[in-house]
Amino acid sequence: MSGKAKIAVLVSGGGTNLQALIDAQTNGIISLGEISLVISNKPDAYALERAKAAGIATAVVNRKDFCTSIDFEDAIKKLIEKNGIDVIVLAGFMCILGENFTKAYPRRIINVHPSLIPSFCGKGFYGLRVHEAALAYGVKVTGATVHFVNEIPDGGEIIMQKAVEIEDGDTPEILQRRVMEQAEWKMLPLSVEKACGEILRGKNA
Repeated sequence: MSGKAKIAVLVSGGGTNLQALIDAQTNGIISLGEISLVISNKPDAYALERAKAAGIATAVVNRKDFCTSIDFEDAIKKLIEKNGIDVIVLAGFMCILGENFTKAYPRRIINVHPSLIPSFCGKGFYGLRVHEAALAYGVKVTGATVHFVNEIPDGGEIIMQKAVEIEDGDTPEILQRRVMEQAEWKMLPLSVEKACGEILRGKNA
């Protein structure tokens, strides 16, 4: 589809955020971009099956196949360039991308983090660990943040945030699900659409 920004989604696991993006594309929430490629660092990631079911091209770049993180990142970069990708979305991608990668794509890499940055973020805060920390600290409100990615983990410019209330009896798993449903799956597609619009305006300027 010409005239749309090309999106690559990087995944490691089940791909629930990827599915939210696929659904948003189907429903017209994402209209300025097209998911062209899904890349996983794990060959058995279920997210790859979600992509194939939606007719989206997939690729595997297994970190174990590379001696250094630079070589691993360069292999991803080759796929990004080969496919003419404009916007890169980290959707449950469990690899920290270094400066070698992030500086090559300023304001073109988007991540969703399951807390209200700057709370419970940075190195070591991912997945259930974020929700465990929020509950252990006793905060009454958590949420999610979509941000551009730079060389500092969870340190890039914030695009959107949405708060989610913590309820009595919450476990990390229950809270994780609520944050995904109420915040991540709503904000991520809107943020991707916004980024695609910026890319297209830059190309047409």
